[in-house]
Amino acid sequence: MPYIKIELTREGVSREQKRELIAGVTNVITNVLNKDPKLTHVVISEIDTDNWGFDGEQVSDLREKGITADKKN
Repeated sequence: MPYIKIELTREGVSREQKRELIAGVTNVITNVLNKDPKLTHVVISEIDTDNWGFDGEQVSDLREKGITADKKN
C-alpha cells in the first residue's frame, strides 16, 4: 500500500490543483511501480509560510522580498 505525502506552503493551491496532484501522483505510482491505485494513498499537507524556511529564512519573509517558487520562463 503506497503512501505519498506532499508538503506545500499554504499559498492558495486550489482544490482543482490538489485533485490533479492526487490523480497525477497516483498514475505515476501505478505506471512505474505497478501498484493498485485503489490502495495508493496521497496526502497533501499545507504548511504556513512562517513555519517553512530555507537558506536560513522563513518563506513568509522571502515572499515579502518578492522571492517566489514560481517557475521561471
